[in-house]
Amino acid sequence: MPIKLGVIGGGVMGEALLSRLLVQKIYAPEDVVVGEFSPERRHFLTQRYSVKATADNRDAIAAEEVVLLAIKPQIFDRVAPEFIATPLTDPPPLLVSILAGTPLAKLEAAAPDWPVIRAMPNTPATVGAGMTAMASGAHANPKHLEKARRIFQAVGEVVSIPEHLMDAVTGLSGSGPGYIAIMIEALTDGGVAAGLPRAISAQLALQTVWGTAQLLKETELHPAVLKDRVTSPGGTTIAGIAHLESSGLRSSLIEAVRTACERSKELGA
Repeated sequence: MPIKLGVIGGGVMGEALLSRLLVQKIYAPEDVVVGEFSPERRHFLTQRYSVKATADNRDAIAAEEVVLLAIKPQIFDRVAPEFIATPLTDPPPLLVSILAGTPLAKLEAAAPDWPVIRAMPNTPATVGAGMTAMASGAHANPKHLEKARRIFQAVGEVVSIPEHLMDAVTGLSGSGPGYIAIMIEALTDGGVAAGLPRAISAQLALQTVWGTAQLLKETELHPAVLKDRVTSPGGTTIAGIAHLESSGLRSSLIEAVRTACERSKELGA
């Protein structure tokens, strides 16, 4: 039976995408081959998802529709020769890469004449709440882009951007979950400092961040408008905001994104 989807790398993000694609019936288990180095992961993926898992990446590269590259960037140079060594279908499948810091030019050099999409999902994709940005290679057409969009919509929302903005995406949505995690931890500690039990404080902090994000998304309010609505004259919120402003929270977050963006450029150089 022809293989439609090949997945190279069965780690956390590869599994997240695979599981959601199967649950949403975009692909059936018999349509999929996963190339994975670890025998333990191969056994797990086979037992959990009823897909074929193999140590030979060429079985995944031979897929007819899509090859999803989900390995660590550091081992790409070891995997790249396998693309040339695998007989190419006509037309070639779509190569979708989620390798951080690996440019389209490097991917296209490893897979000449393939349509290539470079994508950057973030870790909330593992629970279906991810944010993915995609950039198209030279041989990718609108149909290829739509096929990649369908894959990443299985784990969240998707935007298309020119590749030169991918480092900015990495600094914002790629690294952003780390910033938000620190904010939730700090809010929790603040509640404890104010006298709340830690478990209750953690619940309050987490739900407040989650609920605020949901409110902004569903109402499409500008954050500044929501801030004004919950800020009463001489009240508690404006007192807290004044302290945040004096402490430089806003500028610190801006610089965090800029610094992470520059680091992404360094890693991809």
